[in-house]
Amino acid sequence: MIAIGSDHAGYLLKADIIKFLESKGLQVKDFGTNSCESVDYPDFGQAVAEAVSSKECEKGIIICGTGIGISISANKVPGIRAAICTDSYMARMSRQHNDANVLAIGERVVGPGVAFDIIETWLDTEFLGGRHQNRVNKISNIEKKYTVK
Repeated sequence: MIAIGSDHAGYLLKADIIKFLESKGLQVKDFGTNSCESVDYPDFGQAVAEAVSSKECEKGIIICGTGIGISISANKVPGIRAAICTDSYMARMSRQHNDANVLAIGERVVGPGVAFDIIETWLDTEFLGGRHQNRVNKISNIEKKYTVK
């Protein structure tokens, strides 16, 4: 299952993405928002990230105006590696090299067609492991060092 969430600036693209994912036969859990009325992006980045971190959902997609604020918020949740992608090359590298488990997109940066290509590439790309696993482990160790217990 794919977790998805957006603030008001990503709401319209989120609706298109949900239709796109469902047309591919994927299950989607929508964490909001449900309108273009102004809301705070950290709430939705956190909700999606927690669903992925807890394994309730396999991966997540988050959308705001640029993808920046919502990805910063999601990356505060332990175990999350949210990557902002503006093209399919970034999407492929975020999966192959970084094992990104949350994809961030900016509605004001990319249109639906580019977003669909990014998402399809991101979902179809596997983590390469090997030398990249050591780097992902180092990211996890940084996270553990600064996580308050």
